[in-house]
Amino acid sequence: MRSFRYERSTDPGRAVALVAGEPDAAYLGGGTNLVDLMKLGVARPGLLVDVTRLPLDSVETLPDGGLRIGATVRNSDLAAHPTVRRDFPVLARALLAGASGQLRNMATVGGNLLQRTRCYYFQDVSRPCNKREPGAGCSALEGQNRDLAILGWSPQCVATHPSDMAVALVALDAVVEVLEPAGARDIPLAEFHRLPGERPDQETTLAPGGLVTAVRIPALPFGRRSTYRKARDRASFAFAAGSVAAAIDLDGGLVRDVRLGWGAVAHRPWRPRLAEAALRGQPATEETFRLAAEEELAAARPLTQNAFKIPLIRNLTVRTLVELVEDSAGPGGEAGPTGGTAGVDR
Repeated sequence: MRSFRYERSTDPGRAVALVAGEPDAAYLGGGTNLVDLMKLGVARPGLLVDVTRLPLDSVETLPDGGLRIGATVRNSDLAAHPTVRRDFPVLARALLAGASGQLRNMATVGGNLLQRTRCYYFQDVSRPCNKREPGAGCSALEGQNRDLAILGWSPQCVATHPSDMAVALVALDAVVEVLEPAGARDIPLAEFHRLPGERPDQETTLAPGGLVTAVRIPALPFGRRSTYRKARDRASFAFAAGSVAAAIDLDGGLVRDVRLGWGAVAHRPWRPRLAEAALRGQPATEETFRLAAEEELAAARPLTQNAFKIPLIRNLTVRTLVELVEDSAGPGGEAGPTGGTAGVDR
């Protein structure tokens, strides 16, 4: 076992100073990803700074009806929060779709966002991996790549981001609040994770030593009409083969507005903006939903084993939107009080 130092911090500024001062330091939250990588020899921090005692564990309702979620809030607590369940059911469903109950009890919001992208070869130190060792090569390009990217990948890396929560948050236009050595700043979640490009080892736009302190979700008037759907190889504790976060606003039979997020298709949670633009002002029909998804997927570049993801994501998107439209009809054809999605898994 490789030895490392351990520090526990109760002040965010002190935590940032500790990590920024050592190039091989890392933050320790729930540890559900980092500890596994340390056991595999992938992550080898010389200093762990425990941030679980920082005063960042609250969920606050903002004046505009949005939410501010502290970085150390546990995933299980956030999924059970009454405001999240009522106003943003897409987020509650995404959280409940991720991992097992035991892991959700440990995992934090900040740690969930900072999970390392998943790939068999990244976790196998005996195989070349540009993410683990820049310049080593990408074993997955011609290797086992069934679960990997179809959008936004580069010859340097074809891994996918594993978070379910982040897919819902990108659809909700969430903003990540961070504290860096130069001070505090906000990063839109859509810009927080990087595409691989030439440097797949750089997964976020955080400055070295940067600490996630909170996630802010702006108010969304039609947020109650939202949901999350995940396809996976088994019903429990499996990463997605594909997933869709969706919220829709209807004006009669037309799509007035829509928010989408796709998971397990790229190095970061994917915001399908072409599909969203193609839907606004159009009839809320299965055919419209299919054409919009296909417009976004026209840029997909499947690998040797994952071409199935193209029809999978298309069909997930269509089915999710169709069900939101069907569930939204209450008496007289108007949206029901919960948009048909408030009954998230209990």
